[in-house]
Amino acid sequence: MSSAESAQSPESADMSGTERSPRPGRLAAAAAVAGVEGLALLVGGLYMLVTVLADGPEDLASAVMGAATLVALGLIPLAAARGLWLRRSWARGPAVITQILALPVAWQLLQADSVMIPAGIALAVFAVTGLVLLVSPSTTEALGIRRPGQDAPR
Repeated sequence: MSSAESAQSPESADMSGTERSPRPGRLAAAAAVAGVEGLALLVGGLYMLVTVLADGPEDLASAVMGAATLVALGLIPLAAARGLWLRRSWARGPAVITQILALPVAWQLLQADSVMIPAGIALAVFAVTGLVLLVSPSTTEALGIRRPGQDAPR
């Protein structure tokens, strides 16, 4: 093995040992957006679970199920973020769906007359930013996703 081959970083070589271009900044940013959203859902679900168990609401089963749902929903964008970081084309779908589902949630938060309005603004910014990053040509190219009618790479 030559010194040039041994100096390849995991970013620049895939499993077959062929050269890969550096990870585009937009792909890294899309992975970061999905990761932040996933962590927010996970933390929110855990916070809800701790609060529910500490306060002991009337309907404990529903409250625990709601918290567990938030935790489970947080795992989807976290998996997508990891997949995007590792350049897995499958990860774009769950990431896009997460951004699309975040938009109506942001809208509902913006309609509230409460302290949730800033959270709605932040969520809307994250969702729109994530969508723009995920449909970027540099992102789709880095993930190996071809447009309809585009020939396969040779």
